Amino acid sequence: MIDFGHLNRYSRVMTQHASILVVDDDKDVLTAARLLLKQHFNRVLTTEDPADIEHYLQNDRIDVFLVDMNFAIGRNTGAEGLKWLKRILSVDADAVVVLMTAFGDLNMAVQAMREGATDFVLKPWHNDKLVATLSVASALRRSRSTISALSTPTAGDDMVIASDAMREVMRIVNRVAPTEANVLIRGENGTGKELIAQELHRQSRRSARALVAVDLGSVAESLFESELFGHTKGAFTDATGDRAGRFQAANGGTLFLDEIGNLPISSQAKLLRVLESREVMPLGSDRAIPIDVRLISATNRSLDEMVSQRLFREDLLYRINTIEISLPPLRERPEDISALADHFVARFSRKYRLPEKTLGPAAYRALAEHHWPGNVRELSHAIERAVILSDRDEMRAEDFQIRDRRDESGTQTLNLEEAERQMVRQAIAQYGGNISHAASALGITRAALYRRIEKFKL
Repeated sequence: MIDFGHLNRYSRVMTQHASILVVDDDKDVLTAARLLLKQHFNRVLTTEDPADIEHYLQNDRIDVFLVDMNFAIGRNTGAEGLKWLKRILSVDADAVVVLMTAFGDLNMAVQAMREGATDFVLKPWHNDKLVATLSVASALRRSRSTISALSTPTAGDDMVIASDAMREVMRIVNRVAPTEANVLIRGENGTGKELIAQELHRQSRRSARALVAVDLGSVAESLFESELFGHTKGAFTDATGDRAGRFQAANGGTLFLDEIGNLPISSQAKLLRVLESREVMPLGSDRAIPIDVRLISATNRSLDEMVSQRLFREDLLYRINTIEISLPPLRERPEDISALADHFVARFSRKYRLPEKTLGPAAYRALAEHHWPGNVRELSHAIERAVILSDRDEMRAEDFQIRDRRDESGTQTLNLEEAERQMVRQAIAQYGGNISHAASALGITRAALYRRIEKFKL
């Protein structure tokens, strides 16, 4: 039986901009999913027929596919779910697929994730857990979209690079990738940290195995051990089956821990213990499981400052940053702006089946003079919008609707509360309603951000 209870407590949570497709042959499951998820995501679609997946793949943009693994009565092998997983990924390599079943076990979970599933949900699900899982999945889809936008269609999935600063970054990546060294990638949001992690994995000796990404900013502290280390059936109230953690799924490959600066101090100790012992203990189990992963971490925060404030363990910092790679913000590498702009214009013209547009001299100047607080991700969004809305073959400066915050200082209010309200609103808009990312950009906790959202009635 699906948990319909306590749905109202989600009603005040901010809706995320993501399209979720739920595929299950049980109408009650679809109803429960729709009632719950529509309070968290702006677009929730459901279907009883898995064949409808083909229609959505060809005619729609789905951010997360939530697909049952068993459709025929009496079947519990998971083969159907794995078949649709392969089909979805064959059409859209960046697709994010979460599989669900009432007959889950550890081996099936590991197999599904190694074949490309983002996560695995057991029915009956726990509402908090399902929402958290899909929130992480939708954040991953946004990251993959940014990565695709950053990448050129050339062999090796090379980045669009014109600046000396990024050439130096890639020189370090090429040198470090074949080693087993743990890597810490630092950089502001939108600079392409996950792309660098993918390139490190692609050039590594582990490239034939899985690269498993975890956005720690979206993982609740109470779910940390279950998410990363797994759990056994009965480990807690809603543990209705064994579940593989991200470390097991990445065994033999690479584990990418994004937003590691958001990890609470208590969880840091647990992560350090696993990295030192190279084994995990699933919740509810008394048997340690050896793990062999290469760790890549990323953060937009100053971990050194957090260490001095006793917010981040110094011994964990030493463990994760054998090699450190710093990505410069876009404003510090203006040579890349025009090259990226040309790439995005061509890419989005193809995507929307429009005649390829060009950029005029004034447009180049406007892009070069903008501060780009959202970095490459913001540039990509600005150009995508302009390509869609512009009715000219040569785009002009006004097509981009960008204003540099540095030029507005003379007109900004000096009221601190109003300034704070504007910053909170801008951060939420910039990260598409993702509370974890917005809070991280503002340098506050998720709870503190929720308090400000309520205070300012945003």
